[in-house]
Amino acid sequence: MSKITFIGAGSTVFAKNVLGDVMHTPALQGFEIALFDIDPVRLKDSENILNNIKKTSGSTCVIKSFSDRKEALRGAKYVVNAIQVGGYDPCTITDFEVPKKYGLRQTIADTVGIGGIFRNLRTIPVMLDFAADIREVCPDALFLNYTNPMAVLTNVMNTYGGVNTVGLCHSVQVCVPDLFKNLGMETEGVKAKIAGINHMAWLLEATKDGVDIYPEIKRRAAEKQKEKHHDMVRLEMLLKFGYYITESSEHNAEYHPYFIKRNYPELIERFNIPLDEYPRRCVNQIEGWKKMREDLVNDANLEHKRSHEYASYIFEAIETDVPFKIGGNVMNTGGLIANLPREACVEVPCLVDRTGINPTYVGNLPPQCAALNRTNINTQLLTIEAAMTGKREHIYHAAMLDPHTAAELSMDDIVAMCDDLIEAHGDWLPKYSVV
Repeated sequence: MSKITFIGAGSTVFAKNVLGDVMHTPALQGFEIALFDIDPVRLKDSENILNNIKKTSGSTCVIKSFSDRKEALRGAKYVVNAIQVGGYDPCTITDFEVPKKYGLRQTIADTVGIGGIFRNLRTIPVMLDFAADIREVCPDALFLNYTNPMAVLTNVMNTYGGVNTVGLCHSVQVCVPDLFKNLGMETEGVKAKIAGINHMAWLLEATKDGVDIYPEIKRRAAEKQKEKHHDMVRLEMLLKFGYYITESSEHNAEYHPYFIKRNYPELIERFNIPLDEYPRRCVNQIEGWKKMREDLVNDANLEHKRSHEYASYIFEAIETDVPFKIGGNVMNTGGLIANLPREACVEVPCLVDRTGINPTYVGNLPPQCAALNRTNINTQLLTIEAAMTGKREHIYHAAMLDPHTAAELSMDDIVAMCDDLIEAHGDWLPKYSVV
C-alpha cells in the first residue's frame, strides 16, 4: 500500500482540502494517509473530518493518525508539509512588535523582511529534523512544501536536507484570474507564462488568440489606479516595472523599499496598504475556527469537491504518467532562470509525470525583474548562511540586505533590532555565535 504523510495535519482546513482531493482522485484510491501533528486535539479533529469525507466520497484510502513523526513518515512515497513553528502567539506577535519599537512596520512578515528572516530561523532546524527522519525511513519520498517562507525552506530541504523537495504556492494559480477579474477582463483562451521567485514571480507573457494582451492590461491598470482598490501596489509595480507580480499587494508592499516609509506616511493611504494585516488575520482565523469547528468536525455528511491545490494533481500525474503542469519552487540548477543565482530557489513552470517534477528552462527574465528578484534572493541566501553556520553576523547581513528594512533603519538600529528579536524569541531559536 502506497503512503502519503501529512506533517502539520492540525492545519485542519488545509488538510481537508489536500487530502479530501486525494480521496476524490481515482488513481490514489487504496493509499494510506498518515497524519501527524504536535497538537493531539487538532490532529483528532482532522482525522474525524477526513473519515467523514471518506464515508461520503466512498474512498478506499486508509486514514491513520500518528503521535510518532518517524512512524508517520516510515515508507511514505509522498510527504506534505504544512507546519508553522511558533504560531501566532508568541512568535508572530514577536515578529511584528519588536520591529515596531524601531519604527519598522510590516504587513504579512512571512517571506522576507525582518519577520520572514526570523520565521525562517526558527523553522529551518525543525525542517532539517524532518529531513533526517526522511533520509532514514523514506529516502525516496517526494516532499511537497507548503510552509512559508517558501523559497528558503525549499532551498534548505534540497541543498542541506538531502530531500527531493518542491515548494508549492497558491499565487501562481490565482495570478491571472485575480488580475483579470480586477481589471474586468475575461480569462477564457488566455495563455500565460509565469516565472521568477516565490511571491515575486512575473507574468512574463499574456496572449489571447496569438495576440499580446499586455498593452490592454496596462491600459486598464492605469485607469484602475485612479480609484481606491485592494491591489494598488501590484498595479503600481506593473506600471513602473512593466510586469505583473504573482503575490498580493499586501505582501509586495513589504518586499520593496517604495511603499512603507516613515518619511512618506501618505503612501499607506494612497496605495491602500494594510499594516499589521497578518496578525489581524491570525486573530480572525482563531476566532473563526472556534465557531466553525463543531459544524465541520462533527458533520457526518461532510462532502468535498476537488480543489485547485496542486498536491493531488502531482500525485495523480506521477501515478498515471499523464503529464500535468504546475508552477513549482525548485533549485535554479543549470540556470533555469539564467540571470538569477544558481544557488537560489526559483519558481518556474514544471511538467509532472512518472519521472517526477521536471522544471522547464526559462532563460533571462527582463533585467528589471531579475534585479528586483535578486534584492530578495540576497536576504534569502544570507538567512540560509546564518542558519547553517550558526553565526549571528549573517543574521545582521540578511537584515541589512532586506530592501524594506535597509530603506528605513540605520545599520546600528538593524543590528540592535536583530539582537532584540533573538532575545525575545528565546528558545524558539538555536544559539548563534558572536564573532
